[in-house]
This record gives sequence, structure tokens and C-alpha cells, in this order.
Amino acid sequence: MRVLIINTSEREGGAAVAAGRLMAALQKSGVEVKMAVRDKSTCNPDVLAVSNPILMRWRFLWERIVVWLANRFSKRHLFSVDVADAGVDLTSLPEFKQADVMHLHWVNQGMLSLRDIRKILDAGKPVVWTLHDLWPCTGICHYPGQCTHFKEECHHCLYLRDGGGADDLSRRVFRRKAKIYAGRPIHFVACSRWLGDMARQSALCRQQLVSSIPNPIDVSLFAPADKAAARRRCGFPTDRKILLFGSVKISDERKGFAYLAEALEILLRTSPQIKDEWAVVLMGKRPPELDGRLPVAFYTTGYIDDAARLTAIYNAADLFVIPSLEDNLPNTVMEAMACGVPCVGFDTGGIPEMIDHGRNGYVARYRSAEDFACGIYTLLYDVDYPAFSQAARDKVLSAYAPEVVADRYMALYREEIERRRSGS
Repeated sequence: MRVLIINTSEREGGAAVAAGRLMAALQKSGVEVKMAVRDKSTCNPDVLAVSNPILMRWRFLWERIVVWLANRFSKRHLFSVDVADAGVDLTSLPEFKQADVMHLHWVNQGMLSLRDIRKILDAGKPVVWTLHDLWPCTGICHYPGQCTHFKEECHHCLYLRDGGGADDLSRRVFRRKAKIYAGRPIHFVACSRWLGDMARQSALCRQQLVSSIPNPIDVSLFAPADKAAARRRCGFPTDRKILLFGSVKISDERKGFAYLAEALEILLRTSPQIKDEWAVVLMGKRPPELDGRLPVAFYTTGYIDDAARLTAIYNAADLFVIPSLEDNLPNTVMEAMACGVPCVGFDTGGIPEMIDHGRNGYVARYRSAEDFACGIYTLLYDVDYPAFSQAARDKVLSAYAPEVVADRYMALYREEIERRRSGS
């Protein structure tokens, strides 16, 4: 069996990490896999860059200009939506022609246009599309929040200035997607049951199959290690409780950093000693406005692309905190749990599918900084920490190990190949 995975980036972003891990898991199971990307960052011969970097940059900028104009020259939400106006035709590639299955992942920002997606569907090969967010099922947004327009037809988009309009950009793109999907089979795969349920509610997906398969993780790499040694390696204090927060962009409102800061302020009022006993480690790009927002000592790591260092950072932490307001199946939670680090997160998206409340972590009431603070304190002081740590590791081994996920995808590929052959 030959599979071509398509994703915008090889390494950067959660979708790229997940796609790369799936490729490795499938290859270990005997599947011949190649990956086509816009941004290639390693020498892996199984990953191919599909276009000139200058042309790719232009396509990316062109799409931002289209969004900027539709948004009446406002930069707000400039990267929260995508229109898929520009991209690369992959159907002439030898790797495309040789593949038995096309597996799309996150293909925005100049990787595939809607025209390119239509050409892939028209090639007659089975197409599997892993949903890392809801963009394939909406007009232009990746996360609709409280908006439900995608269930019938997008319009009055909340990401456009003044709420868009009855015939705004979101509606026009939604209708283009509807025409492309009509009569062309796609098997959508959601990384979480939550996202799968959302996809099934979309008018765009009602005639398509939707399954739920989680992302895999290398459980031999992400594994528990000596905490004191990990802290010394990373340069973190060995005499403090360490909370770990991670996001490619810390200032992204959807990641909920403000709720972490508020939770720490709440805890400081009742337990002032934590100012000298706790520290926060922040993984991701540090925004200039960060200073003064946390009431305890903090350390920043910047973007980490070295797996060994990343594993050490997780093992250095006592807790992983994820106050995201909307998220699918975060790789960060999976990575922390694989290292035996309990997690605290809000009851939203796929997070409560990963964190088993009261067993391997704490699921706080949505948008409640008070309950988030309670979760942090409870896990640090009021539970059997070694038992929670082991339960976190066990959850990953049973649900997200590479061979578990690879087997499920291989069964789906075979099903799709047979379905295409039989014409059903």
C-alpha cells in the first residue's frame, strides 16, 4: 500500500507534528508513505517540497491580501481564516500517481487551493482528510466558537469586520466547497470525538463519511525520566513546583493564557507562599507584553524543535496546564501525559477525552479561573501524585501508541480502497 500525506509544513505546528508521527508509525507497520509539504525543514528523503519557496511565499501573501480586503482593510483575525485561493497542483507528481491513497492534513496558507483539492478528488483515488480543526467543514474559519452557521450555510462571519454580511466571503467560500464536495467522496477523520461530532453537523459533510482516530505519539521517546536531572539539563530550579504551559504563540487568545495568570493570582491570595515556591515554564514565542502578567517566577524556552530537549522540558514539570478555550486533541497534552505529567485543562474540545478527571488530571469548568486554580492546587497537594502520573502514562499507551493508531488508519485505507473499487 502506498500513501501520500499532504500537509503545509513538515515540522512546525501541531498538524505537522501529528502528520510526521503518523508517517513514521505507518512506515514502521510496513506502509510505503511519502509526504508532500510547502515548508520542508529536514533532509528526510520521504518528504518532498512541492514548489519554489518564493512562489509559495507569494501565494501565502496573496491569500492574506484577499482576507484583508474582504475584512475592509482590518488586520484583526487575519490568520484566523483561510480562503484557499492559491496553492499547488499535486496531481502531476510521480508520488501522486503512484499512491493508492491520498491523505490530506492541514493544507492552508498557500499549500492547496480549492481548485487543487477538486483536482485531487477528480483523480479517482481514495481521499482521507484528517481534521486538525474545522476549516474543511466551514466557510473560512478554523474554529467557529459559538457560531453555528456552518450547520446550514456560512454567512455573517464573526471573523470579518462588522460581522460580515449575508453574502460575505464566508458564504462564497462555503458554496465553492459545497460544489467541490458534491458527488466526490471524502473520508474525514477527526482527531477527537468532539471534532467528529462538530464535523457531522456541518452541511458540507452530511454526504461524507466521518470517523474519529486520534493522533499517535512516540511513547519510547516521550517517556518518564528523572525530574531533578531534567531540571538541571534545562536550567530550571530544582526546589520549586513547576507548571508548564505551551503554545506556538503564547499571546493567541484561544490558548487562554489570561486564565492561567488569573488562576495564579487567585492562588496567591490564599497561599502567598507559592510566590517563592512555584515557577512557570512557557514554551512558545514570547510576546513583548508578557512581563508583569505572571505573579510567580517564569522561564521561557522559545519554540522547541528538538525532541530530546522537548522531552526533558516535560519531565522537568510537575503539571502541564492548558487553559485553551477551543482545541482539538492537543499534542502538548499527549506529550505531557506520555512523560507521566498530570494535566489541568478546561472542559472544552477534545481535552476531556484525554484528561480523565480525578484519575490522571483535572478537568476544570469552562472559563472558570477559580476552578482552574483549584485543579492546580489539588493535583499538586491533594492527590496520590505517583498514581496520577502512572495513570497519565497508561492512558497514552492504550489510546495513542503508534501501532494502535497505525492499525486503525491501515484498516480505514483498506476500507476506502475497497469502497472505491466496488463503486459504493
